[in-house]
Amino acid sequence: MSARACAIAALAAAALATSARAQGPRPEELAVWPVRDGLYMIVGAGGNTTVQVGDDGVLIVDTKLATASNALLEAIRKISSKPIRYVVNTHWHADHIGGNETIATAGSTIAGGNVSGAITDAGEGAAVLAHENVLLRMSGQENPPPFAAWPTDTMFVPQKDLHFNDEAVQLLHQPAAHTDGDIMVFFRRSDVLSTGDVFTTTRYPVIRPEDGGGIDGVIAALNRIIELTVPAEKQEGGTLVIPGHGRLCDEADVVEYRDMITIIRDRIRSMIEMGMTLRQVQAARPTADYDGRYGATTGLWTTEQFVAAAYESLQKN
Repeated sequence: MSARACAIAALAAAALATSARAQGPRPEELAVWPVRDGLYMIVGAGGNTTVQVGDDGVLIVDTKLATASNALLEAIRKISSKPIRYVVNTHWHADHIGGNETIATAGSTIAGGNVSGAITDAGEGAAVLAHENVLLRMSGQENPPPFAAWPTDTMFVPQKDLHFNDEAVQLLHQPAAHTDGDIMVFFRRSDVLSTGDVFTTTRYPVIRPEDGGGIDGVIAALNRIIELTVPAEKQEGGTLVIPGHGRLCDEADVVEYRDMITIIRDRIRSMIEMGMTLRQVQAARPTADYDGRYGATTGLWTTEQFVAAAYESLQKN
């Protein structure tokens, strides 16, 4: 093959790769993990997605990046062909709400039940549930997501309860944590808690003071997870925790993460009380003994950004 032909072939391959990235992942690139009977965790292309299936239909917690929406829908359909009834958003960031439009449009709301108790369809797409601050922040952006991706039902109280697929499902608001609109979803019969980004296993917590978040709120959310979870023998297993990003966990994992964040928070607070500037605090490296596990110097969320966000949120208190 001539040099010119090789160059053309290379350009064509690069164009195909770029096109594939733009179209998003294939369904087989999303890992589907059974959690407990009727509950699944879908990993990849954004935040973790929780799927609950049963006789009433399908409930989805978080819908990944928009580029993964078709792949996510196909992965859900491989789990269940039942109608998608609910989409729940744990907060408003793009890696958790990107597939809302595709997933909700593919579903149908519940109109009610007939005399035999069977569910009837309203045929208007799945209901999208979130805290009211999620709707305010999504709609208030300079370039907001499509209207079809917005929540159709919002909560402003600390807790909203559903009964779906013969299971009590509780939506629990966590104020001023990752953002001001975080909710966790507790599947009570299954004993599984889906946390969104108030708890992750892959990095320091992403704290957005500009979105109403704060390090004290993150610690309060982690303490609430610990209150809700019950470990099995030798502190392993028991209540299972699906984090916003990372692997499936139990209470012991959350305790370890909570303790780490509390220690770092107390160090930064002490430095603030000594009058240290942000630059001085960052130079003192209050996270040093945890950086090997959770730190990052590049990427979307670095250790410096975490310390800056914690510093800012503590100064506001």
